[in-house]
This record gives sequence, structure tokens and C-alpha cells, in this order.
Amino acid sequence: MLGRIGLFQIDSVNVATRAHTMPLFSRLGPYRTSLLERSAARRPRVLFEYWAHEASLLPVETQPLLRWRMERAADGKGIYGGLARFGRERRAFIDEVLAEVARRGPLAASDIDGHTGTSGWWQWSDAKRALEWLFWAGYVTTHSRKPSFERLYDLPERVLPPEILATPTPAPEDAMRGLVEIAARALGVGTASDLRDYFRLPPADCHARIEELVEAGMLVPVAVKGWPQQAYMHREARLPRKVRARALLAPFDPLVWERARTERLFDFRYRIEIYTPAEKRVYGYYVFPFLLDEGLVARVDLKADRQRGVLRVQAAHAEPGAPPETAAELRAALSEMASWLGLERVEIGERGDLADTLKAAEELNRLDVDLETR
Repeated sequence: MLGRIGLFQIDSVNVATRAHTMPLFSRLGPYRTSLLERSAARRPRVLFEYWAHEASLLPVETQPLLRWRMERAADGKGIYGGLARFGRERRAFIDEVLAEVARRGPLAASDIDGHTGTSGWWQWSDAKRALEWLFWAGYVTTHSRKPSFERLYDLPERVLPPEILATPTPAPEDAMRGLVEIAARALGVGTASDLRDYFRLPPADCHARIEELVEAGMLVPVAVKGWPQQAYMHREARLPRKVRARALLAPFDPLVWERARTERLFDFRYRIEIYTPAEKRVYGYYVFPFLLDEGLVARVDLKADRQRGVLRVQAAHAEPGAPPETAAELRAALSEMASWLGLERVEIGERGDLADTLKAAEELNRLDVDLETR
């Protein structure tokens, strides 16, 4: 599955489950998350962390395609302004931190004496800034994470497979062409903006690589009804007669993370409201779109209450034109997700125009279970 979609975006919010664990569940159903953890933290290493579409888990084979980004970061380019400035002004300290990782790694920022740090990225300690600069520049990589999700850093040669490190570094143009192809294969069809956004590529570089892939026959220029922009289809993409699907999607799922594309595909306006004051939220704090067949038909604000063993549906909203079976299908998807998370039941709140119908579907499901038991 990772070979198909290219990467899993990482996010620290754990109100329901961490974002990188969801895409596999959305596409394959319940799986043992330990499989993902082993792939990302144990030998032989299958996944590694780096900045792709934000912080992401990627196949180790993709690492050479991102070395141009590491080299630019080391030169102070393509990196957040404050961190680039820190890299210029505090290079001696950064070198000291790198030496400490080489001597004692794997290390977290909080393991470095005098640099305990804080919980917010805007309040990073100097050690955390140094480690993140080194991470951007490719001098360190993620070894694993603490239970608190704090990153442990180590030298790439102690983490990545030797054959990956020995792979020649491609020219930036070749690497970006490879990344655009991964994006095109994952999306099937997309605009230049969609393809660029997948790995957050520089616009000028990306447009040139798209044209080269068109010339090579890897991408096919197409027109999509209702899209004013030129679109491109991967030559191996197939058009099914019908799509049958049912999936809850994390806010950082590749299907919906590019919000403009989500609107073009599904007429579904989606904004994450974590940073919106509670009284101003429209749909909720951490909202999962619900895919049913070929449309996004509903959205639910979810929270895993692990102490009570409950998956709480804090709000449920239906989209205009949602089919009659939406509530029953959504109820089944919620029950499957609760079971996967090791929670005993689903609890539906009062908020949202779908809440009452969802409760009715829950009651009907309970009656069915009771009849089967009898």
C-alpha cells in the first residue's frame, strides 16, 4: 500500500489515533499497528522519516530522491526561515550536538543536558532546533520515537540500510522527476498544482519535470469535466466502471490533504479546525471525512476515550445529497474503527444534522446483534 500512495503523513495529534496509522486502516481495514511500528523503527528498516508532504514516513528507497532537499537545507534554502537563520548563526553549537549524537545516539532533544524543551514547536529548545536543522540537512535521521512520540535522532549510517546509503545521489532534476511520477501514480489524475503539492516541490522545478514526463509518455495530458486547469493522468491509471468503497479518512490522508483538489473531486469543502476556538468551529476539533463509494458523504468529529473504552462521535454531519444508507454504513465503519482501536463501543453525541439518524442506526444495529445472540 505504501508503494501505491508513496508516503504516510505524520502528525502528533492523538485525539483518535495518530494520522500515519489511518491510511492503511482506511484502505485495508483492521491491521496490527505493530507492523507499521516495526517497519519504521526496527531492522531491517523499511521506512524512514523526512520532510516530504510535511513530516512523513516513506519507503527507504525514496531517500536518495530527497537528498537534493537535504543539500538545499544545509545551504539554508527551502527550510523554515527561523531554522535557516539558526543554522547560520549557531553552526558551532549544531556541530556540538551532532558530535553528541555520534557519541551517545540515539538521542532526543530532552536527553541533551540543559535543553529540556517544551511541548510547542514555537518554544523549541536550542538542542531541538539544532537537531531539527540536522534532520532537515540529512545529517541525522529518526531512529525511533519515545512513547510520548518524541523523536529519537541518530546518524543515518546507524539507521538506514547500507545499500540505500550506497545508492548514488541522483541529479536534482532526475530526483524530482521521480517524485512527480510517484505523486502521479498515487493520484491517478491531477493538476500541476496537485502533483507539486504531493512532495511540496518548488513550482518552477516541478512544472519543468511534468513537461519532461509528458514528453516521455509517463504522463498523459487530459481534460477533466468541470476543472478549468490542465490535468495529467499517469499512463498506468485505469478508469473503473464503478467504485465501491467505505472508509473513514484522517484529516491528513493523501486523498483529502490538498483541500482544493478535494473540492474539485468531491465538492467537499474541508478545513481542519484544531486551531479554531471551540465556539467558532463548524464541524468539530478533529474531523474525519467519510467516503462512501464515489463520494464524501459525511463527516464526524471523533475522539478515542481510552479510559472508558469508547469511541466518541462528538458531532456528525451529512453532506447535501448523501444517500439514504449513509447512516447505516457510517455506523458500521465506526464500529470497525472502534474495534481496531481496542475500544468496546461507539458513543454518539448530540451535535450535527446526522446525529439522530446515526443513533437510530446504532439502535437498529444493537437490536440485530441481540437477535443474533438469541
